[in-house]
Amino acid sequence: MKKYSVGIIGATGMVGQRFTLLLHNHPWFNVTALAASANSAGKTYEEAIGNRWAMKEPIPENLKGMQVFDAEKDIDKITGLVDFVFCAVNMKKDEIKALEEKYAKHECPVVSNNSAHRFTPDVPMVIPEINSDHLEVIHAQRKRLGTKKGFIAVKSNCSLQSYVPALYPLDEKFGVDKVLVSTYQAISGAGKTFERWPEMIDNVIPYIGGEEEKSEKEPLKIWGCVKNGEIVPADEPKFTAQCIRVPVSDGHLASVFVDFKQKPTKEEILRIWDSYSGEPQKLGLPHAPKKFLHYYTEDDMPQTKLCRDLEGGMAISVGRLREDTQYDYKFVCVSHNTLRGAAGGAVLLAELLCAKGYMD
Repeated sequence: MKKYSVGIIGATGMVGQRFTLLLHNHPWFNVTALAASANSAGKTYEEAIGNRWAMKEPIPENLKGMQVFDAEKDIDKITGLVDFVFCAVNMKKDEIKALEEKYAKHECPVVSNNSAHRFTPDVPMVIPEINSDHLEVIHAQRKRLGTKKGFIAVKSNCSLQSYVPALYPLDEKFGVDKVLVSTYQAISGAGKTFERWPEMIDNVIPYIGGEEEKSEKEPLKIWGCVKNGEIVPADEPKFTAQCIRVPVSDGHLASVFVDFKQKPTKEEILRIWDSYSGEPQKLGLPHAPKKFLHYYTEDDMPQTKLCRDLEGGMAISVGRLREDTQYDYKFVCVSHNTLRGAAGGAVLLAELLCAKGYMD
């Protein structure tokens, strides 16, 4: 695979910081541009970060002295330095939409961690192991934008990464009918650490703005199909969700209840989970976990702290599958929200796009 020059738009935020670590020494990608708000523009990356570095690992040495661009005003300069960009900006949704389209119209593909374009009909929202076929809608998007190379592709919400991967493989054979899910979400999902958010210590907040709507609507786009140049969301399964902030640094846990149209046996579910893989595994992409779904037989597993870093934080942990008194089955899942759920999922999506020729 050839080397690609890449930029990080929103490089000073928590997800942007995670991108810098994931892309450091990446076999395919080399960071050649960093961008953030006007407040950071003109500073070195180390100066722009100041005391806000939130990762356990230090800033990559090769990026410390790199000058930060203005994400909005320096588009011409940035797109001249890169083959594509990752976008993780903190702006209003309509501003993000406009910014990402500007980059795309500058013939610069955008792999976005933001939610702004998740329901744009011709923008693929992809979990690479599940709905990679949705990438074909990019051809229609390019026609709309008037571009030859530029486009936008997005990853789904971080909370979906724990439970959708466990449900989707079961649907084809047994038909997932309805799902009730409660997610217990880490504070890094809000871009926070305990030092910056001491109110979360010894506390649980039973509300995360906009999260429940995303958790109920976004799976239907993932389950959807490409038709007449856009992705048509599915009508089912039916999802209902509660999303709760818990005092955990990283990792989202989901408690799932599911009804099927044709109830499988527990052994059938476990066989499907054990054997399931997607295009990232078949293509051997750099950030693809060797095994996508890991099932734990212990009663007290998976645990967020013990399982979130499984396979570089890119695998999904599942456990406690058992029959329920009101639904067919219930189980628990864990995923790393800033790796699989955010920057890592975006990097894997970019690897898939490169492997399938969309970046050339």
